[in-house]
Amino acid sequence: MAITTAKKEKEKKRAKQKQEKAEKMRERKENAKKGKSLEDMLAYVDENGNLSATPPDPSKKKEIDAKDISLSGIRPERQELVHKGILTTFNEAKGYGFITERDTKESIFVHVNSFLQDIKLNDVVVFDVERTAKGLNAINVKKLA
Repeated sequence: MAITTAKKEKEKKRAKQKQEKAEKMRERKENAKKGKSLEDMLAYVDENGNLSATPPDPSKKKEIDAKDISLSGIRPERQELVHKGILTTFNEAKGYGFITERDTKESIFVHVNSFLQDIKLNDVVVFDVERTAKGLNAINVKKLA
């Protein structure tokens, strides 16, 4: 008799779970917001860059020139044509090093192929700057006389 009672309890438990599942499904269907309008689904960005449910105020609109927008962390090109600096680091075995620019103290990569004459560590140099995907590179490097 204990076996049949256990079977009946399992069947009751399964029936109860099935009923609960059906109730949850019915509740989800009732609470579902089908057919939302496009306006209900839109989100706006306010002047501070935060998401908002209300459209932005047209009177606060600012015109921005596309040239002023920077999509990367790279600084805009410098205006000066000739840069001065000191060759502070150079690995002769690998053929590259860094020039510390005199004015900005910025470290700029240089390769031995960019040397126009023999240059040694701690020499004062003049050079041009080229922008690459990896950053600034010194080119046309000459020793300052």
